[in-house]
Amino acid sequence: MTRWQPQIALTQFVRGQYNSYGTDGRQQINDVESREVLRSLRAVLRRQGVEFDPQWSDFPSFRTYWNAHEGRGSWQARRDMLADLFDPVLAALETAQDRASGNEVALPVSPRSELGWPAVDEHIEQLRQRFATASTHVDYKDVGNRCVGVLEALSAVVYDPAVHCPDGKPQPPVDKTDIRIGAYIDQRLPGPSNEELRGLVKKASALSHKMKHSPRADRTTTGIAADAVILLANILRRLRQEP
Repeated sequence: MTRWQPQIALTQFVRGQYNSYGTDGRQQINDVESREVLRSLRAVLRRQGVEFDPQWSDFPSFRTYWNAHEGRGSWQARRDMLADLFDPVLAALETAQDRASGNEVALPVSPRSELGWPAVDEHIEQLRQRFATASTHVDYKDVGNRCVGVLEALSAVVYDPAVHCPDGKPQPPVDKTDIRIGAYIDQRLPGPSNEELRGLVKKASALSHKMKHSPRADRTTTGIAADAVILLANILRRLRQEP
């Protein structure tokens, strides 16, 4: 099962229930449940960056809507209303599913499916989902924002003021990820033999910040940035785990 199949299945289920309510009356859920499934679908699609803005909130308000928009006495008119709402959503989800196999961001070589840092894992999952649904320049800039979100979550995990903050100096804020992650790397990987690793980590951080503000963000550049920040997260996790 791909990551998009549950969203597609939920969208099809909700559409089918509203279609039955508006036509043959064979829906399987009641008025209260009709509100809950629509709320759930709206929340799921919002997290995926898919636009979904129904003009009703449950079965009774759908009836009010169709009566006010030439749906009285016409099953076909009600089907058309649902098609106008749900067809673009299903098209967006199916398109995302079709291209996901060739456009997923990097998976780590590590056997773990998650890093075990809840905030970081959540930000990485949001980054994967946003990249999979992105299609416009604004979308890709938002992918850059999600990359920076991963970096900030990482900086909150690895930076220890007692270890990494010089005496007498103020603690850098979480959004100063280059300083905070850089301080951790300098302490964890000292000496000339680790120069390349330190450089790799710092460049990955810098690239993500660059994509956030890039006027030319596109699928290739932001995909590279997303791959880099996920690589960085797994490097830091390995360094924390393996002395």
